Amino acid sequence: MTVAKPEEPNDDEVVTWWGLVIEGYLATQNKLMGEIAERFGLAPASFDILIRLVRSPEHRMPMTRLAVEAALSSGGFTKVADRLVAADLICRVPSPDDRRVTFAALTEHGLDVAERAREACAEILRRIVLAPLGDDASGLAEAMRTLRTVNGA
Repeated sequence: MTVAKPEEPNDDEVVTWWGLVIEGYLATQNKLMGEIAERFGLAPASFDILIRLVRSPEHRMPMTRLAVEAALSSGGFTKVADRLVAADLICRVPSPDDRRVTFAALTEHGLDVAERAREACAEILRRIVLAPLGDDASGLAEAMRTLRTVNGA
């Protein structure tokens, strides 16, 4: 008895699948960031920086590393950081060990906003991702982790 091998998807199917991944991500990200902006007045880059800082030791990170992790150019990061400083969400702290290093650190107000924004983000994601996907959500996360790993990020 010969077991039939599943058919390989054709080119159109592969391209369509990838298009659906991108469209699903963009629609979900836009909905998430729209709600975050509405509740907290945070642009996506500002939200990303606050979330990275709230999850970092001592709620601070070297500014150059933060810019790289947030995928922002040096100039783009400086503009976002300036807005966050003006809003009293972060402050710049010189490194006591290396005068070439400056940390971005959450202020008390920034820590409060970042923690509330993280909680809101989780609540929104439970509603717009976990509820519709159910058990498939963990599989999606693992699939994305695999793609990130094999594609070098």
